[in-house]
Amino acid sequence: MGLTDPQIRIIFQLMLAALLGGVVGFEREYKRKEAGLRTFSLVTLGAAFFTIISFEIFDLLLIKPGITFDPGRIIQAIAIGIGFIGGGLIIYRQFRVEGLTTAAGLWVTAAIGIAVGVQLYIPAIFVTFLTLGILAGLRLVEQKFFKDEEL
Repeated sequence: MGLTDPQIRIIFQLMLAALLGGVVGFEREYKRKEAGLRTFSLVTLGAAFFTIISFEIFDLLLIKPGITFDPGRIIQAIAIGIGFIGGGLIIYRQFRVEGLTTAAGLWVTAAIGIAVGVQLYIPAIFVTFLTLGILAGLRLVEQKFFKDEEL
């Protein structure tokens, strides 16, 4: 038994997805943002699981004559669902938009989950750390060069 056993592979994928989402969520939690460790882990886990289920169903139906199934539809539904969640995070308060970066982070995290779901592990890990670099590293650049002026 190893990663060739489909059940073990799926468990590995789900654990990896939750871990990668948690890495991004940790940064958001540390910065005390609207969504944190649990939210990002759940989004990535859910996106991965929906993707895995979609492709498993595709494999089952592939051998049935006359039945067509497009797993890309599930991925599209994930993107729409995350857009809905992200839209709920974005608010306009006192001439400022808040929650936009967190919403964008959730969107990217869902894509990371999808990548894990289709076994694109290296790109998923790369995008996780690229996302961390953008969230943490570019924050420092913004603070240094683009200081907010109080209204």
